[in-house]
Amino acid sequence: MHRTKTLWSLGIIFLNSLLFIGCNSDKKGNSGGNAPSVRTYKVIEIKEHNITLENIYPASIEGEQNIEIRPKVDGFISKIHVDEGAFVKKGQLLFEIEAPQYEQDLRSARANIEIAKANVNTAEMELNKIRPLVERNIISNFELENAEFNLASKQAILVQANAQLTNAKANYQYTKIHSPVDGVLGTIPYKIGSLVSGNTPMPLTTVSNIGKVYAYFSLNEKQILEFGIHQGQLAEYLRNKEGIQLKLANGTIYPETGTIETVSGQINVSTGSISARATFPNSDYTIRSGSSGSVLIPQHIENNIIIPQSSTFEVQGQKFVYVVDAENNVQQKAVKVLSNNDGQNYVVKDGLVVGEKVVFEGAHTLRNGETINPELVPFEIKEAE
Repeated sequence: MHRTKTLWSLGIIFLNSLLFIGCNSDKKGNSGGNAPSVRTYKVIEIKEHNITLENIYPASIEGEQNIEIRPKVDGFISKIHVDEGAFVKKGQLLFEIEAPQYEQDLRSARANIEIAKANVNTAEMELNKIRPLVERNIISNFELENAEFNLASKQAILVQANAQLTNAKANYQYTKIHSPVDGVLGTIPYKIGSLVSGNTPMPLTTVSNIGKVYAYFSLNEKQILEFGIHQGQLAEYLRNKEGIQLKLANGTIYPETGTIETVSGQINVSTGSISARATFPNSDYTIRSGSSGSVLIPQHIENNIIIPQSSTFEVQGQKFVYVVDAENNVQQKAVKVLSNNDGQNYVVKDGLVVGEKVVFEGAHTLRNGETINPELVPFEIKEAE
């Protein structure tokens, strides 16, 4: 019994010792343990830079001229001298239409000319025979006037016959259809033997003059405002722009630069945009009418705050950065940027001032008010020339 009490006492002493050691360990941990570590982040100092942005606008491309080739006479297509997509020269024969009635009209008109000429000659001979007889008072002056009127009538008939011949020639010439300009042919929906006329729904083909091409595009009101000019100055601003480029549908840049020639004066109420047209030379006929692409307009921005996109994060559509204060605490700050960018950097319109320091990257891992160890790094961009 005595031995049991002794063992129990020793057990209690052992437990008290363990509790005392544990409490001392906690006190040491609380008073002398490691404080939470301060993370290191790269930061940049806000400066002004020059940059060139590319404004990209989807465009539809048309040739300088798209001329529908339609027949002016009724008949059957007898010959097709060209093929779809071929390049043709001005005056080149494209189609022949079989229309016998026009050939017959031409022969009749020529015959009528000969008859009219013969009648004029007869009337002149009659007048020449009567004139001396009237002068000698052998016949009355009435006969002379009658002969003169008869000659004038025959001459008028000759003039009318010449007009009919001209009309017949024109109609006959319309049976042979020539290209009105240099260009590229479109599709040819009608084949040999097809009956065609001036009322045929589709043209025989289309000739596109593509020595230069027009790229039609539009700018919305927001895009206009981001140029930093008044809407009324847009036309002059765009016409004076140099280095206008065209990106083709396969993503390549067309080697020739263009100019913007026309800009609509008002915003289209239904679309909220202004239409414009850029012109590009196309001497080697690389671009075809009906193509698509994008017009690229450079925008030079000077002495403006530029920040890397990696410095920003987004909350409900608003962009923010973390600004580092004098105590190395980060403060969340909203910024307004241009919608257009170079793919790596933003142009800041509002929210930052020169000299401030912002977190370069990793902003999404920070909390507002957190203390960091800032590591200042250089921030360079390709300056605009």
